[in-house]
Amino acid sequence: MLCLFTVAPGSNAAERKPVTREEFEGEVQSLDGSDNNSRNPLYGVANTAYRRIAPSNYSDGLSAPAGGPESRYISNRIFEDQAQNLFSENGVTQWAYNWGQFIDHTIALRATSEELLEFTYDESDPLEYFAHGDGVFRTSRSAAVEGTGVDTVREQLNTISSFVDAWAVYGGSEERLEWLREGAVDGDLSNNGARLLMSEDQYLPRATERGDAASAPVMERLGNLLFAPDADEQAIVAGDIRANENIALTGIQTLFAREHNRIVDQLPEDWSEQTKFDTARQFVIATQQYITYEEFLPALGIDLKRARRYRADVDTSVSNEFATVGYRAHSMIHGEIEMANLASSYDVQTLEMFEEIGIEIEAEGDHIELAVPLNVAFHRPQLVNQLGLGPLLAGLGGEPQYRNDEQIDNQLRSVMFQIPVEHVADSQECLDGPTLNECFVLVNDIGVLDIMRGREHGMAAYNDMREAYGLDRITSFTALTGEATESFPVDDPLVDLEDPINDPDILTYTELRDADGQLLELGSDAADSEAVTGVRRTSLAARLKAVYGDVDSLDAFVGMVSEPHLPGSEFGELQEAIWKKQFEALRDGDRFFYEWNRGLQSLTRLPELQGITFEQTLSDVIVNNTELEYGDIQSNMFLVKAE
Repeated sequence: MLCLFTVAPGSNAAERKPVTREEFEGEVQSLDGSDNNSRNPLYGVANTAYRRIAPSNYSDGLSAPAGGPESRYISNRIFEDQAQNLFSENGVTQWAYNWGQFIDHTIALRATSEELLEFTYDESDPLEYFAHGDGVFRTSRSAAVEGTGVDTVREQLNTISSFVDAWAVYGGSEERLEWLREGAVDGDLSNNGARLLMSEDQYLPRATERGDAASAPVMERLGNLLFAPDADEQAIVAGDIRANENIALTGIQTLFAREHNRIVDQLPEDWSEQTKFDTARQFVIATQQYITYEEFLPALGIDLKRARRYRADVDTSVSNEFATVGYRAHSMIHGEIEMANLASSYDVQTLEMFEEIGIEIEAEGDHIELAVPLNVAFHRPQLVNQLGLGPLLAGLGGEPQYRNDEQIDNQLRSVMFQIPVEHVADSQECLDGPTLNECFVLVNDIGVLDIMRGREHGMAAYNDMREAYGLDRITSFTALTGEATESFPVDDPLVDLEDPINDPDILTYTELRDADGQLLELGSDAADSEAVTGVRRTSLAARLKAVYGDVDSLDAFVGMVSEPHLPGSEFGELQEAIWKKQFEALRDGDRFFYEWNRGLQSLTRLPELQGITFEQTLSDVIVNNTELEYGDIQSNMFLVKAE
């Protein structure tokens, strides 16, 4: 009998306990992670606390958010991108940040409270380009784990399981899953079909799919869905409540619901519906894991320690540092999604609707090219049906994502999830780029939220977090950014020498280069589409020093995104360390992980399952579930196709 060995916390080699083959076979993985680690039953389970790697950093030592410079002030001087796109230097496509979000919605979702966090910003800031609201940003504070924050350090709750287990597809409760599966909704899963519920044209079900939208599982609705009079007809239902957030995410959710049903349809007809469902779910989970570890992480330059065996002593629980700092890679998010399709795929009314909401359309012979600005893609799930799943998924692999750095696109940094002001709602001219402020008022800033979420979760300061992850402390701002100076220029006539940090000209670009190191003409089409590095009139180190004064005062998120990338990686030292530690734990502490899931390995050897495999690339899954063929997309969807 095959035995693997694990070490319980605090044990020595003589106390190792065998993990038998029977522990791996004949089991159905729970929805909430509760059956994964029998020896440490709270590891990775839904509705348990995020674990901490670094010491907490609350202003009162217990629960009050940490202080620091005003967050919008930081955002305007550090995150503002001046509408200049910088792209991945390694040719990593938009699939990376979208797959990252799919995984995020599988392993983490904070519990919220009714407590509001309010933080003001200066409406007269000379670096503020947007019309103002009421001078205050608001967000809900994360709920405290019961019993914490009074006499002990406040901890936060992860409401979903930490395992890479396709939670976003299936959800974490029998009630949600029953609604998502074909068959009656009567509280009895045993009479449900093996397939997931889909529309007639094989898109995700709408809230009205079963007639009464009020009885459908709760889904988050913001932006366009919040104000649409037919929101119930538009909103789709999936395993995770956030599936309506943007069309790329909705598209990925649709793809994997189709993959589940594709597998079900290939299983033996004489198997029970429940057995077919469980088998398909097991393959979908393993496929999500396989793509994550074999394609997604390598494309980003994350090189994990070699996997050897399942270890029950490894806590898979998502860390607060990962969820609140390291995984917040919002700089990667591209300002638009481009795709191509046959012009005959759309009728005149559809094309007119596309133009009306701000989608750019360009005819190329019998093909049509479409560019969907990010703010148009937010909370419009039915656009997936209208644009077509295949073209959308192919489009995500057509261009590199934005460079993972300190810059954040203004569609996220100033107007996230909002709709245009009424008098310009029918204009395409200001829905993206330098004129975005003509369409929108300042409402929200994801960079501000990144900073404030870290402060309210008591995240360690930048250097303290580096130390907790085994990295050396940084002693200067130039050592942090890799630049030559942390001083403002003393002889630049375009910079206010008396008060440079409040001079808008400090952010202008003076040099741009492509992936080959070639200079690009500022303001040219090439600069807009090929730049991977840029030099601004003032160094990032100088601006960080003027804002924070001391490296030890840096917010961990701000310091992390300011680090230069490691060779061949999309990350600096701290972010890479956070990712490596978390993804190694998610692998090594998951008893059902595909590399040592003996039940899964046994399934793959059944004669009845010939041709069904979890060892699929993302391009395999796309080709198997859309009209696309292998010649239409690259073999690795995470890397730009070589010319």
